[in-house]
Amino acid sequence: VQLQASGGGLVQAGGSLRLSCAASGRTISAYVMAWFRQAPGKEREFVGLITRSSTNAYYADSVKGRFSISRDNAKNAIDLQMNSLKPEDTAVYYCAADRHYYAGSAHLPNRYDYWGQGILVTVSS
Repeated sequence: VQLQASGGGLVQAGGSLRLSCAASGRTISAYVMAWFRQAPGKEREFVGLITRSSTNAYYADSVKGRFSISRDNAKNAIDLQMNSLKPEDTAVYYCAADRHYYAGSAHLPNRYDYWGQGILVTVSS
């Protein structure tokens, strides 16, 4: 599956931004879909994921209550809605996919075989 992210940009603190990750080659309903981010000089970190059935979504504590992931199977895409953005949310965001859900370690980048290109989100103070 190939992943293509879109929707990044510059936003003021407190604002909102919506990222999308469109898949091609395979239907995303067969994949666990996740978002990660990487700030300059830092390691890639888990943002959130949505399970194949969309029954469950899990988020990093740092974004819980502000970010939400949704799956649009008709568009073969997932979205990351980001609200109440903070300067510390500034990073390159990546969508990722894998056929398997690794309970307990699904927050680790090495659990995902497929990655989209990074997309920059900048939150100004």
